[in-house]
Amino acid sequence: MSELISQLESALDASSLLLGDAISDKYYADWSGAEPCPPGALLKPRTTGELSTIMALCHQYNQSVVVQGGLTGLAGGATPKLGEFAISLERMSGVTEVDITGMTLTAEAGTPLQLIQEAAEKHDLFLPLDLGARGSCMIGGNIATNAGGTEVLRYGMTRAMVMGLEVVLADGTVISSMNKLIKNNSGYDLKHLFIGSEGTLGIVTRVVLQLQPKSLGSHTALCALNSYESVTKLLITLKRSLGSGLTGFELMWDNYYDKVMEVIPDLTSPFAESHSYYLLVEYKDNDLVSGAERFESALFEQLESGLLTDALIAQSNQDAATFWQIRDGIGELFQVLGPVSNQDISLPIVEIGGFAVDMDRRLKEKYENINVLLWGHIGDNNLHVCAYTGLVEDKVRINRDIMLMIGEYGGAITAEHGVGVLKREFLSLSRSDSEIALMRTIKLAMDPKNILNPGRVI
Repeated sequence: MSELISQLESALDASSLLLGDAISDKYYADWSGAEPCPPGALLKPRTTGELSTIMALCHQYNQSVVVQGGLTGLAGGATPKLGEFAISLERMSGVTEVDITGMTLTAEAGTPLQLIQEAAEKHDLFLPLDLGARGSCMIGGNIATNAGGTEVLRYGMTRAMVMGLEVVLADGTVISSMNKLIKNNSGYDLKHLFIGSEGTLGIVTRVVLQLQPKSLGSHTALCALNSYESVTKLLITLKRSLGSGLTGFELMWDNYYDKVMEVIPDLTSPFAESHSYYLLVEYKDNDLVSGAERFESALFEQLESGLLTDALIAQSNQDAATFWQIRDGIGELFQVLGPVSNQDISLPIVEIGGFAVDMDRRLKEKYENINVLLWGHIGDNNLHVCAYTGLVEDKVRINRDIMLMIGEYGGAITAEHGVGVLKREFLSLSRSDSEIALMRTIKLAMDPKNILNPGRVI
């Protein structure tokens, strides 16, 4: 290792290579709760060229690396293992171009998502990717995990927004496929190898993103329902009546909603009565008058039919922000709940309600004093589960119980946070043996020395 360090010191300036006590504990772990571990060295390249040099040397000396962005991942994929070097992309940051006519944006991988959103908004455009960690997460990490967010229902996952990529491979080779064309069938579309690969096949350094026109009107409502069957019926009905303008369909079970009201002091339920389900609906369009009427009419019809038991339509941006604060309250809950099993899973929409009841029953039969909080995007199959007893030793057991149940139901063990380290042993519950074998073949072909994020995903 000393010879490799010496070569890196010769190739980089002092600020790009940190060792020992000079490495902040910030780089010891991501947000997943995985056991922190100091990296053997911290590398902070400024350019693709510097990163290429780093990887070429690490490849030569068989040095494994872990790639780090905003460290907001929840699967342990960016937490170093003993002896690994950490490569932080935080200095490879910035929006380099906004093409107004083609509606594309080019940025470096270490650019925080929020900065990209703001750059697009300056031109009345927007990137339809939004996460609670927008101020910290970086676009390279969003791409590496194929992040989801709150507008997948209309616009799809991150994959649907990526037009081109630049990537550094395990041996330092730079693959530049900075495509800006919507139609380009010239051979294999290589970017899809890297989107969702969690840094195991290459390190994303730059990206071309497809932007969308910013909608003139945004309409938000907080609804109450008393059965999961009503929720699924409403989803179908609103898709028909509101069409592609339906951008948000965020469901909260009463256990989650009530806990948010209990913990966050500046929130009070706007409903006079308690309900079993609370639903945040968002509709966007370009007609401020008829759009609002269409939205209100669609909800009123469902109130009259009895599908909805109550509905509150935001009358101002502040109202809408308050409704979203309830939905996003999980961030504040995590600060007070202690050790939790935080799961991000997918199931067929029709089965989510039954799965939730079954899981709640099984967990409460097995663990004393367990609390289960449920919420999710639902319209895109995504359910979030937060279960906790207050005991650290129960966390791993609960994780396993939920994963095994997902296997029984034929769901996906991860919807939008990735496999990383924490879910790797459960991959076979969601992927066939032949699929996993092909993943290994691709990994071996592209990283034969297994130095890029080893032990993650597969």
